[in-house]
Amino acid sequence: MDSIYLTGDRPTGKLHLGHYVGSLKNRIIAQEQKKTTQYIMIADQQGLTDNADNPQKIRQHVNEVLLDYLSVGIDPSKSTIFVQSQIPQLAELTMYYLNLVNVSRLYRNPTVKSEMKEKKFTKSVPTGFLIYPVSQAADITAFKTTHVAVGGDQLPMIEQTKEIVRSFNRTYKTSTLIEPNIILPSKQNQRLRGLDGQGKMSKSLNNAIYLSDDEETIKKKVMSMYTDPNHIYINDPGKIEGNMVFDYLDIFSQDQNKVAKLKEEYQKGGLGDVKIKLYLNEVLQELLSPIRKRRQSFEREEEYLKEILKSGCLLAEEKADNTLNEVKEAMGINYF
Repeated sequence: MDSIYLTGDRPTGKLHLGHYVGSLKNRIIAQEQKKTTQYIMIADQQGLTDNADNPQKIRQHVNEVLLDYLSVGIDPSKSTIFVQSQIPQLAELTMYYLNLVNVSRLYRNPTVKSEMKEKKFTKSVPTGFLIYPVSQAADITAFKTTHVAVGGDQLPMIEQTKEIVRSFNRTYKTSTLIEPNIILPSKQNQRLRGLDGQGKMSKSLNNAIYLSDDEETIKKKVMSMYTDPNHIYINDPGKIEGNMVFDYLDIFSQDQNKVAKLKEEYQKGGLGDVKIKLYLNEVLQELLSPIRKRRQSFEREEEYLKEILKSGCLLAEEKADNTLNEVKEAMGINYF
């Protein structure tokens, strides 16, 4: 059987280097593989679960996310890009799956618990937010997904999808739904920490470099990066562990021999933070400049952007509709 990959992002802001390292590069690789079909979902409904009072924000960022996809090289002729809310079959599948999951199980989901704590939700948690794992199961199974690439923090969500698949197939004595294989990032593609070293790169922590940042903004952010607070003078020996500049150079520099020499010099003393930050700036400017230019070019193609999403949604809806009909047939509720 051919492989089917499903990935996506919530349109709550522009994409940053963490997204590039964690998922975007892998999507580009996947779309070039033979016998692989890739669906990339812009998860606007999931974005609304904690932005229900600001739908304009979600609408605006649908295009922002699409532009970021195109700018890094995702090809809509090879990958189907679609908007979650435009596929009504996903909502209907979610409704059927909800009957197979109890509320206490949703509260026990580690990812849900963690995100509820982060957003300070208690018993007043929006229902749409609480049932996010069930909605995600619908997204995955609708396309007969065989492989889902996620970060380690999302592992409990996919495990719950697998539970729902098993429960559905067992309850209705069918093999309609497919358990997806989980693809975790390699060590070098683990979630990128933020510029301040305080957790993951994210908009909410204001510690991210965005794919669309201009040259001056990138330099300003790099020069503010966390290094070794005890490396006060150039001749002081410096630590590379926990030093964000060296963490980023390990990931993004094409010349690892140079990075190794810089580390050695920094640890002995005699190398200042400014020098290593200027080198990292050069590395990131080289990476992001062509991405930014492609993005600016696509920004002028409004009709083309609409056509990409329209075509992608039509293809995605056709696939999801086939699955929905199979699900209803298995349940015995195809009445006509």
